[in-house]
Amino acid sequence: MDSESQMSAGEQRVRVLVAKPGLDGHDRGAKVIASAFRDAGFEVIYTGLHQTPEMIVAAAIQEDVDVVAMSVLSGAHMTLFPRVKALLDEAGATDILLTGGGIIPEDDVQALLAKGVGRLFGPGSPTTDAVAYIRSWFEERETAREAGQGAGG
Repeated sequence: MDSESQMSAGEQRVRVLVAKPGLDGHDRGAKVIASAFRDAGFEVIYTGLHQTPEMIVAAAIQEDVDVVAMSVLSGAHMTLFPRVKALLDEAGATDILLTGGGIIPEDDVQALLAKGVGRLFGPGSPTTDAVAYIRSWFEERETAREAGQGAGG
């Protein structure tokens, strides 16, 4: 096991659901990122192709994941990301990070960020950037949870 994937005693493993929503049949990128997440020590659940937003959210909740990472290459990102975010929120799963990637114009990236979607990664983004982003988000969330528990929460 390399040093990046080793965990210290008591450290939780990040659980990531990698999802391919919609009719897009191109899953090479999703498989590459899933592999990179595993190599980084994350626990990865891959949904496979042609998932609906409802299927993705149901799987995320059932699998008790920390992160949903969607790969959207179909051009439907302005529909799919907000729908998954809304379903997560409706289910009370507001502590799950929704992130992902695909061919998403910068104006759309900014609009999705404003709707509560996490950082989005375009073609050619190093997988290490996505790993570092999720690891940093997870550590911040865990620190906030610990601080809340220490204050009686």
